[in-house]
Amino acid sequence: MLTDTKIYATTRTYRTTNPATGETLKTYDVETSGGAEDKLAKAHAAHKDWERTPVEERVRLFRVFADLFESKAEDFARQVTLEMGKPIGASRSETTMVPAMFRYYADNGPTMLAETHGMIQGPAGPKATITRKEALGVVLGIEPWNAPLYQAMRAAAPNLFLGNTVLLKPAEICAGSTLMFDEVFAQAGFPYGAYQTVLASIDQISTYIADPRIRAVTLTGSDRAGAAVGAQAGKHIKPAVLELGGSDAFIVLPTADVTTAARYAAQCRLVLGGQVCMSPKRVILVGHDVAEKFIPIYNEVFESTEVGDGFDTKVTVGPLSSQEAVDQLQAQYEDAVTKGATVLVPGGKQDGPGAFFRPAVIADIPADARLSTEEAFGPLGLIHVVDTVEEAIEFANSSVYGLGGTVFGESEEAFEVASRLDTGVTGINTFAGAPIEIGFGGTKRSGLGRELGPHGMDPFSNVRSYVIG
Repeated sequence: MLTDTKIYATTRTYRTTNPATGETLKTYDVETSGGAEDKLAKAHAAHKDWERTPVEERVRLFRVFADLFESKAEDFARQVTLEMGKPIGASRSETTMVPAMFRYYADNGPTMLAETHGMIQGPAGPKATITRKEALGVVLGIEPWNAPLYQAMRAAAPNLFLGNTVLLKPAEICAGSTLMFDEVFAQAGFPYGAYQTVLASIDQISTYIADPRIRAVTLTGSDRAGAAVGAQAGKHIKPAVLELGGSDAFIVLPTADVTTAARYAAQCRLVLGGQVCMSPKRVILVGHDVAEKFIPIYNEVFESTEVGDGFDTKVTVGPLSSQEAVDQLQAQYEDAVTKGATVLVPGGKQDGPGAFFRPAVIADIPADARLSTEEAFGPLGLIHVVDTVEEAIEFANSSVYGLGGTVFGESEEAFEVASRLDTGVTGINTFAGAPIEIGFGGTKRSGLGRELGPHGMDPFSNVRSYVIG
């Protein structure tokens, strides 16, 4: 995920740009040192009262927030499309995820926080035990641009319900949409300082992580960014949840419904123009018979895309998030073709204003090509054909990443293959996605920890045990 230059910017401003036109929308000043300290102090002070707020009141506030956000959803959707370019329909879909997340924790959070009781046998007789999941304090969230609303609230919702307070640092290019949350939290009645968007600089992020009032960090971004933040958190003995890059495999077995698999793979690859961490970036076809059926259908989906401004309702693939993103993907594409990759659907950087990249499909990617080891963050389909299931598993696991994966085939065989993949989330005859109800995260260089679901609070909680004599 291309977040390094956004998270670790040395610029004194956050600048939002319409990627469809290249027009600068707005600039925002980075927090002053005093401003950054003031927000941390407010968050720290708010935590002391918020953690003692009855669970029933948190449930009420979460429901109020969900209703209020829905009343403003169209404004949020249009701001996201304006700032990062995704088709307006996709932005509207993203806005449905935010209230769903808050209602999920309103419905299930009390059970997640329920204390457990037990008995232990001590030398002087039995003793009662109580175990509780308690808040830590202030959590720092560092979030990306590809789903700025969902990602920000994926960090905020479980932490707020647990009783933590949140400082949320957005991607530079989507500052406007994230800042809109502050007003919604205030109008919903959340305590002053419980949630704050902070436009921090690299130095301020480092200062925050070192400050004892920050008790945990969560980041979604590239593995490079995650390694830097994880190292700083480790230095100061603080938990860090890192949801990083992915180069997910989509394996199609000879027993699969190939037509369905091909359409699924292509459509999922093109969601948000391929700018999704768990997009099925590497298609692995087992056998040439599968390839002969699969490739024409997959290619057809890529060829039929409508590329353009995200506000045009006919558009299925909008601009990439920035010209920088286009240039990186174009360099990866040209590198692979120069080194011998076969072009199945030509595409690439488009001339004219805007950060547009025509979806392309390539096969036979050489081992020394950049795309063999790097994440392709855009509408670029990569096809690999192997002879056996064992080769497919080996190739899928050869990536340094281990976020998600997909296997299509006869159910029992597909499950067996899926169980051997080094991933955090795996879909079997479906694309797993990132449902609110399950923990989401990866393994290897795709990160540490889990977000959402029943485990979304765990990394940010103090599991405290009481022994009563």
